[in-house]
Amino acid sequence: MYAFVVVNAEVPDRRAALKARHRRAILDAAKALIDEGGTARFSVEELATRADVSRRTIFNHFASIDDVVTTACTEVLGTVIEAFRTQVSASAVGAGTRAEMFATVAAALRAADVPSTIAFLWRALGGFSAGDPRPRQIFQATFSRTTADLARELAERHPDRDPLEAELLVSSLMHGTEVIAHHWIAGTGAVTGDRARKHWHDLLDRLIDDIRTGY
Repeated sequence: MYAFVVVNAEVPDRRAALKARHRRAILDAAKALIDEGGTARFSVEELATRADVSRRTIFNHFASIDDVVTTACTEVLGTVIEAFRTQVSASAVGAGTRAEMFATVAAALRAADVPSTIAFLWRALGGFSAGDPRPRQIFQATFSRTTADLARELAERHPDRDPLEAELLVSSLMHGTEVIAHHWIAGTGAVTGDRARKHWHDLLDRLIDDIRTGY
């Protein structure tokens, strides 16, 4: 005699959906706390209460509060990736040339509202101070994660190119963007008026020209 076991496929799906909702709630709560307080300095208890989850649930999804903040900030910086997708949406998938790949990523950086994003990160992290390395570490981690995501997008868009080439190209531009972000903050105080935006685009043009032509 054979026994038949009926597997309910809906149970794993419900669990996955619940995990996704919890993760989304935690990130949305973190962004709300940043917007309200102007800084990412909130406690686990405050985050759990706002997200309507337990402390344990937070640490089931994230390694630390810094991980939550970095992920939330990475989503904000993801505007660069959305701009990249817009740039390539009308073009055919293919090998492309190195110059074309460079031009696409550079155009995405120019099209994205990077100043507003940096201003958000600056407020969220409460600025940089010599005695507290945490804000600078989160800022760097945010750019690093976005760099990895964008390099993956570029490699998938150009499957016939060496993935290392895509990674090196994106890393050069994105880490350069992180460098000029510090100069822009120092020169503008992370405001986003017309003069500050012009200053950003001047810095970005210099970065793109320097990397394109080499040293």
